[in-house]
Amino acid sequence: MFTGIIEEIGKVVSIKKEQSNIHFTLKASMSNELKVDQSLAHNGCCLTVVKKDKSCYTVTAIQETLDKTNLEDWMVGSSINLERCMKADGRFDGHIVQGHVDCVAKCIDIEDLNGSWKFTFDHNEKTHKTVEKGSVTINGTSLTVVDSSAQSFSVCIIPFTYEHTNFKDFRVGTKVNIEFDIFGKYIQKYVGNFR
Repeated sequence: MFTGIIEEIGKVVSIKKEQSNIHFTLKASMSNELKVDQSLAHNGCCLTVVKKDKSCYTVTAIQETLDKTNLEDWMVGSSINLERCMKADGRFDGHIVQGHVDCVAKCIDIEDLNGSWKFTFDHNEKTHKTVEKGSVTINGTSLTVVDSSAQSFSVCIIPFTYEHTNFKDFRVGTKVNIEFDIFGKYIQKYVGNFR
């Protein structure tokens, strides 16, 4: 489980395709602290460390992961938001994030608010919804929804988040990984069973 508080931005240094799988090698300062078989959120997608050294580590994405995420858009040099699993004895600063991406959304607008930024995203996932002032995870970052409609929503970003995540690389048209709030998903499914 994760909290959506980004620890570091890693850089993709190598991409190798093997059958339908893709092996991504990333450079990150936390590499020397990782261990093989450890789970790590990459732009919100939980992937397992399969190989490591002091400065780099490798994770593998299978076809199911590639189908649900923006990982196929990664290139050598891409900046990736990283978060290790939540410690049981740590503070819960974000919200409950599973690292299971629900869909890919597209950035459709970026508004400079003179000290913060408002990003609007469009998605075609009809089964999940956002609610104003609810939680959503974008590329692994825990955020509060500002505006919400059936298939779009917006969030506002403070300067610290902008500088310490890959939000600073977003442009109109950028595809991002979305994980909707787990409580909202369970409630929606529960209520749907009684319709």
